[in-house]
Amino acid sequence: MEFLTATGLSSAAGLNAYIPMLALGLLDRFTNFVNLPPAWSWLSNDWMLWILGVLLVVEVVADKIPVVDSINDVLQTVVRPAAGGVVFASGVGSETVTVSDPGTFFASDQWIPVVIGVVIALAVHLFKMGTRPVLNTATVGTAAPVVSAVEDGAAVGLAAAAIFLPILVLVLLAALAFGFYWLFTKIRRRSEPETGIL
Repeated sequence: MEFLTATGLSSAAGLNAYIPMLALGLLDRFTNFVNLPPAWSWLSNDWMLWILGVLLVVEVVADKIPVVDSINDVLQTVVRPAAGGVVFASGVGSETVTVSDPGTFFASDQWIPVVIGVVIALAVHLFKMGTRPVLNTATVGTAAPVVSAVEDGAAVGLAAAAIFLPILVLVLLAALAFGFYWLFTKIRRRSEPETGIL
C-alpha cells in the first residue's frame, strides 16, 4: 500500500508538482490522516505551505494559457520530477535525511525511493509535455484550459486516492492513460483532413 501511495503521489507530481506536496503538507499539519517522517516534516512548515500555495496558483494560471503552458512545461522539467522524488520518498515513509554527505547518502538505500519518484514523475511529465503542443496546435489553443483543468483534477484525484484509498491509484492511472490516449487520437484524427497528416 505504501508503494501505491507513493506511486500515486509521484504521478500527481508529474502533472502538477505542487498539488501532492501541498496535500501532504496540509494533511500533516492539520489532520491525523498523514504523519510525515521527521525528514519530510518541512513540508508542513507554515512558510513552506504558503510558498507551495503561491506556486500552485501560478502553475494553475500559467498552464491554462496557450504557448505559456509549453514554456511552463519546459521550466517544470526539473521541478515536477524533483517533487515526484520528494512525495514518493515521503509517501513510503523513507527516513531520508538531509544530504550533508553525498557519499553516505548513496551508500545507503535512502536514495532509491527518491529516484523511483523522480522517474515516475518525469515519465508522466514528459508525456504531458509532449501531448500539449499537439493538442494546442490541433485546436488552435482552445484545448489548453480544458486539458489543464482535467490534468489538475487528475492530480487532485491521484493525490487524494494515494492518501485515502491507495488501491484506487491503479484504476486512476489506467483511466488517465486511456483518457490522454483517447483525446490525443480524437484531436489528431480531427486535424488530419486539414493538414493531410497520416
